[in-house]
Parts: sequence; structure tokens; C-alpha cells
Amino acid sequence: MPMNEDSEHEIQRLATRAQDALRARQAMCTVAESCTGGWIAQVLTSISGSSEWFERGFVVYSNAAKIELLGVPQAVLETDGAVSEPAARAMARGALAHSGAQVAMAVTGVAGPTGGTADAPVGTVCFGWALGPERVDTTTQRLSGDRADIRWAAVRLAIDGMCDRLRAA
Repeated sequence: MPMNEDSEHEIQRLATRAQDALRARQAMCTVAESCTGGWIAQVLTSISGSSEWFERGFVVYSNAAKIELLGVPQAVLETDGAVSEPAARAMARGALAHSGAQVAMAVTGVAGPTGGTADAPVGTVCFGWALGPERVDTTTQRLSGDRADIRWAAVRLAIDGMCDRLRAA
């Protein structure tokens, strides 16, 4: 992630916001990350005491890892693709099922500069947030910039999206 004084302040803001939202619900969270490669977990654990509300993270770049570690159905990956809302939904549900957390967020996308397709061009990122196995929201965003910009924007959107959903629940 691009590091400067502003990004350090943003990391602190995101981690504190997540901490406050999860503590208010007395919940633990887990993350399932593909294109962000562990950056969400790094941000969430950047503050002392995060073990009170952060349970674990899964970095699942390959389809095999998504299937093996999260139980994402191969049919979802074959039919909808790894960069899809059904994949993000399955990843979020799988993270819950394979952890002790009550809240999960999942991110899968194409950060570039290569790997884009007609259906999922570079900058396509799909998010999933689970507040239980049957309460999963998903969305897709088209992000711009270079690889680091896309990944960092995905981190912010994932954490802010989780916090917004926790506050609205």
C-alpha cells in the first residue's frame, strides 16, 4: 500500500472505525482476500488490541485456494468466474464457516495491470459482507488507477462497507 503520512492516518481511521463497529456488536470479524492480498488484515491488525475483534484472514489468490480454504463451489467459479458477486458471496460465507467470526468481508477482483477480461476489466472489484450465513450483501465497483491504487481503494471500500452494514443492522 502506498505509505505516507496521509495513508498512515487513513490506516488508523479505518482500523479504529472497524474496532468501534465490531466492539459495539461484540463481534469478531474475518476476511477473505484475493486481489488485496492481505492488506485488509494488515490494516485491521495495525492497532493494539485488534485480537479482541479480528479473528483471522484468508488470502486466496488461486481458485484452488478459494475452493480448499473457503469451500467456494467450483461451479460458481466456472459459471460466474472468480471475479463476480457470486464468488464474493461464497467467499464471505466460507470465511464465516471456517472461522469463529460473526462478521466476514470478502474481496475478489482484477488489480492489473494484466489479467482483465471483457467481463471483468482491470479495476473490477467484487465485495461481499456477511453478518451471518444468510445475511450477505455484495456489490461490484470499477476502480481506477494503477495496481496499488486499485488495491488500496478496495481495502477502504471493504472496511467502510463492513462498518456501514454493522451500524445499519
